[in-house]
Amino acid sequence: MAKMTAAQAAVWVMEKEGVTQAFGIPGAAINPLYSALRKQGTISHILARHVEGASHMAEGYTRAAAGNIGVCIGTSGPAGTDMITGLYSAQADSIPILCITGQAPRARLHKEDFQAVDIESISKPVTKWSVTVREPALVPRVFQQAFHVMRSGRPGPVLIDLPFDVQMGEIEFDIDTYAPLPVYKPAATRAQVEKALSMLNEADKPLIVAGGGIINADASELLVQFAEITGIPVIPTLMGWGTIPDDHPLMAGMCGLQTSHRYGNATMLASDFVIGIGNRWANRHTGSVEVYTKGRKFVHVDIEPTQIGRVFSPDFGIVSDAKAALELFVEVATEWAAQGKLKDRGEWASACRHRKGTMLRKTNYDSVPMKPQRVYQCMVRAFGEDVCYISTIGLSQIAGAQFLHVYKPRHWINCGQAGPLGWTVPAALGVRAADPTRKIVALSGDYDFQFMIEELAVGAQFKLPYIHMVVNNSYLGLIRQAQRGFEMDYCVQLGFDNINTDQDEPVRAYGVDHVKVVEGLGCKAIRVHRQEELAPAIQQAEAWMKEFQVPVVIEVILERVTNIAMGTEIDNIIEFEDLAASREDAPTAAAAMLD
Repeated sequence: MAKMTAAQAAVWVMEKEGVTQAFGIPGAAINPLYSALRKQGTISHILARHVEGASHMAEGYTRAAAGNIGVCIGTSGPAGTDMITGLYSAQADSIPILCITGQAPRARLHKEDFQAVDIESISKPVTKWSVTVREPALVPRVFQQAFHVMRSGRPGPVLIDLPFDVQMGEIEFDIDTYAPLPVYKPAATRAQVEKALSMLNEADKPLIVAGGGIINADASELLVQFAEITGIPVIPTLMGWGTIPDDHPLMAGMCGLQTSHRYGNATMLASDFVIGIGNRWANRHTGSVEVYTKGRKFVHVDIEPTQIGRVFSPDFGIVSDAKAALELFVEVATEWAAQGKLKDRGEWASACRHRKGTMLRKTNYDSVPMKPQRVYQCMVRAFGEDVCYISTIGLSQIAGAQFLHVYKPRHWINCGQAGPLGWTVPAALGVRAADPTRKIVALSGDYDFQFMIEELAVGAQFKLPYIHMVVNNSYLGLIRQAQRGFEMDYCVQLGFDNINTDQDEPVRAYGVDHVKVVEGLGCKAIRVHRQEELAPAIQQAEAWMKEFQVPVVIEVILERVTNIAMGTEIDNIIEFEDLAASREDAPTAAAAMLD
């Protein structure tokens, strides 16, 4: 067997497990691993400006394509603690990423050595597995186990902490015979699927709730097949958006308190039976359990046994990988359809489509400064169906989910559960690193954009072009809206009189000059005030991306105060703005594409 350092063995294992890209920041305690990466030369590396940014790049890389696992590398101490937000975001959304940290030598552990922290203990609550490797010979098998853990069952992140002397230790390792461990995924049985379909046949107004587990399992085509065979409308969750195209006749809209459609909530409330596949019944989707479950039965299919019954007890639960379950659902439903055993759903599906065509919010505003609704209407027209949107949290994301459209899986990339501000820029860079050809449009409010704006320099340095739409109202908009219930508008204003901005500039009072900052980071930027300026700005952005291969920011100046529809229950959504009285009020609504 070949002799090598443990760090070299780690790189070999990553290569054999399919890793070709890493993100991170080198430091003294992780330099042996970086030396092995340089020597091997098979794994590309993108240098982040902040280790949290690197962890979100790894997330974006994983989320971009089935089978990807993003790798984030940092030194000891603060590098590990900086990764915690990325690990939490990945764990919350069932996203496998591998975070690797350096560590002080074993003899210095628990002695308050410089930049030595018990990152194993700190990260355990937000990982599937966290381990400090204390013997060099264990390193290749710990890495092997890490990939097995990340891929098996419910996917999730792993952190491996490597003391300096463990990395440097010489071991014997036979890389030629190495093979990844078999992945474990539970699968539904035919009897379980037949029981679920029997329950479905007893219902009059059934729905499928399609969660992010379907996208993780690369099973969106199977979902659409199942819906079409049975004629059942589909309500995707925010993480499942794109499992069925927005313009599909059986796409019934999203349900929820914020990122939802009026017609989606109305259809959920009108239903009497729900099959949830690969979803968690997250509270932004359900609101209170009492309102969400009243008058309807539930079947829940999930890869993780402890998810079934965690939020509420379904009438029937199936522990299964979404793809394995949907393969059986399609198989049995096809047989039953041929035998005439499936109930006709035409009238129910027609009623759902009617709601989709009539229960719309207005987007066609002409005011200046612009309303966000009009910005998204312009984006739908300009970017077309192949666009991949990337966003995190805030009014920008909530309004985006209400007014944008998604047609493919992995074309809405969003940290749905954790929602850390600053996520969008590094995640977009990770998606671009994973897919050099995809049309990528990131969406941020001004505060999310400012959180990790420094990572734009990574896009300039490593030629990772994409368009970043920044809707700027110079406010913590979502928090300001939440403060209405406390009768305050306190500590949420981002505007100030920028002494470096022209007195005549209408954005002087908006504070940060994003255009100057973006240009200082080596990228390009355009500021837009009016709707007629937006399409030319997007054309210019696309030309600059092609010419310079850098991110291009389009900043849209919004009215300062806009309240976006949301509420405390799916039957109690407050509509702050006008509803559409005609199709002309909402010309880019999904229903308009069905006509």
